[in-house]
Parts: sequence; structure tokens; C-alpha cells
Amino acid sequence: MAQQPLLPVEEARARILSALHTTEKENVPLAQALGRVLAEEAIARRTQPPADLSAMDGYAVRAADVSTVPVRLKVVGMAPAGGAHEENLREGEAVRIFTGAPLPRGADTIVIQEDTSRDGDIVIVNEAAKAGQHVRVCGLDFRTGDAGMPVGRKLSPADIALAAAMNLPLLSVYRRPVIAFFSTGDELVRPGSEPGPNQIVSSNNDGLAALIVEAGGIPLDLGIAPDKVGSIRETASRAKDADMLVTLGGASVGDHDLVQEALTPLGLDIDFWKVAMRPGKPLMFGKLGDLPMLGLPGNPVSALVCATLFLRPAIVRMQGGDSALHTTLARLGRDLPANGPREDYIRAGLDHVPGELHVATPFEIQDSSMLSVLSGASCLIVRPPQAPPLKAGGIVTVLPLRR
Repeated sequence: MAQQPLLPVEEARARILSALHTTEKENVPLAQALGRVLAEEAIARRTQPPADLSAMDGYAVRAADVSTVPVRLKVVGMAPAGGAHEENLREGEAVRIFTGAPLPRGADTIVIQEDTSRDGDIVIVNEAAKAGQHVRVCGLDFRTGDAGMPVGRKLSPADIALAAAMNLPLLSVYRRPVIAFFSTGDELVRPGSEPGPNQIVSSNNDGLAALIVEAGGIPLDLGIAPDKVGSIRETASRAKDADMLVTLGGASVGDHDLVQEALTPLGLDIDFWKVAMRPGKPLMFGKLGDLPMLGLPGNPVSALVCATLFLRPAIVRMQGGDSALHTTLARLGRDLPANGPREDYIRAGLDHVPGELHVATPFEIQDSSMLSVLSGASCLIVRPPQAPPLKAGGIVTVLPLRR
């Protein structure tokens, strides 16, 4: 493979996202819709509230009867929640009413019970009430035919509750993309195994599976492929029904980086394979036939940082969601030296300061093999290429890692 210039991070992400297609729509019950992305507008099948309802416990009255107080009204019935007073309310009458019950015909306001006293079947109103007071008018929340939520909305618990109130037992969402992945390397063993001489415990598969789930995808773990062309081909062939294939390691240019060698005869068409970033320079993207394929570095921290920047937005994009990286500004908690020619993603803590910008403090050691540092980080400080030195207190762009 001929050398190619390092691709800027934003261009690499744009190329990946532009090569992807949205998954198909499917209808799911509300109990399975949390975190899914809405594929069709949620249209209300009922009006809420369906009638003028009382917002308080008290008495349904005519505003004209309580404009001057105190006044004595005859209690002619009761309207509990789930029930109603069916007779028309006439001049000088009141109906005992409870929160959520419909107003009787003729009533136009509610006097709360704290503003009244009772004398048998007479209620004494001590505070005047205007028309519409403590009344939830019909359709206040939504009406039949209203569009409650737009396409592309990632559904929250409140969205699920709204859909239920709209009398929608099912919602149309985009199918979760299946992301197949495998690691390469003779030196790797799965967690719980006893590593042999010169072997290490692989962390990439489990970390990546968790990120895929968090982003809304379905992980398909194909395991660890030994550093043999045949093994890599056989493992990759098991991803044929997935929506994307991700490899971990083996995509660089060393003697044992065999992914390109193994898969090119099977139709691997590489778009790019080097990105101007740190950590994560040896990032590859292309297609294996029609299957989008992302090659992540084998280094554990590099793999997760690259997955955060490229794979997570890809999974969101395939579900029709907002694939933008939502960065924010923070104050720097420690001096930073000048940056080199690659965009740097510095692991840092993020401390809340009431009324001010958060403070992002880089960890002293940024070695890309240290998962303990990445696990302790709350954000990545994004340093542009050739950024000059920056003193503590300066403004930096950060990508939060934790909610």
C-alpha cells in the first residue's frame, strides 16, 4: 500500500458518515423503545385532556356566582376522579369535585376546598374565583392528530410517557445496527484466561461491546483472530450479515499487521488508513464488498478513543440520529505545552465550578496503553494541530466522556 498523507479528523469522520445508510424501520412496544431513535412522527390518537378537568380538589361553580364573597351555594352532587356529575349546573349551585374529574356542564371554574367551609349541603365560598381558575381545558396537552415527537428523536423516559398518553402502544424506530468486531493478535487471550509467556489479557472486545451498546447498536463479538491470513479471513466472513465490521489491531504497516493483506483479495476497498490524530493514527476505513469496515488501532486506549470519535457517531448515524460530537468549553487546570502536527485528545478530569466554566485538568501521564487513565477521565481535551502552549486558566474545547 502506497503511503498517503494523514487525513484530518473531521474529514475522516465525514467520509465515514457519508458512506453509511440508515437502517430499516421497525415497530416496537413502548417497553422496548427507550433510547431508540424515532423513525416516524408520533401522532396522537386522542385528545388530552379529553374534557375540561379540575386541577384541584374543591368545588365546581359558575364564576358569576362567586365574583362577590362570601357566598352560599347549594351542593347538588359530587364528581370524583373517574366519575362525573351528569346534571347541568344552575345558578347558585356547586358540585364537590376532585382532581382529574370533568367539570359539570355549566361550571367554568374551581374553588379550592381551602377557600371554603361546609354547612350541611351548603358550601360557603370565602375567596372569589375567576372563570377558568384551576381548570385544565380540553386539549391543553395535545389533540388528536397532533405530532408529538419528531423523526430523529432519541426517546427518553418522558417521551415514552408521552407516547403512552397519546394512546400509542407501538412506536416506529430505526433498527439497531449490528456491529461485528474482532481483535487480531497471537499475544491476546480473553479475560479469565491464564496468559502464557509473552501474552496479555485482551480488553478491546469487551470495551468495544460496551460502547456499541451505549451508542444503541448490537455487538456481535467474533472473538480474537490469530496473526494468520486464513484466520483473519475466516473471522471476517462471519460478519456478512452485520451492518458494519470493526477490526481491532492489525491495520498498521508492521510485518504482523495482516488485515489489509488478508481481506483485500475478498474485496476490501480502502478509503483511508491514516488519520492526523493522537492517539489513534493507524485508523482504517473502507468497505469489504458492501459492508462498511472500520479498522481501529490495537492499542486499548487508542481503540476506545477512536471508537468514541468515529464508531459511536457511525452507530448513531445508522439509526437516523444526531451524529455530531457535542463538545463544550472549559478552563484548563494545568499548563499544556505546544502541540505537534496531529490533533491531540488529552485524557482529563472535569470539575464543576458553580456559575463558571468547568475546569479540565489533564492527567500527568498520557501514555496510550494506560486504561486506568482513560477510565478515570471525564473528558478529552481537544488540541488542534500546532496549537501553541497554553497556561492554566486558558479556554479549551473538551469532549465529555461521562453523562
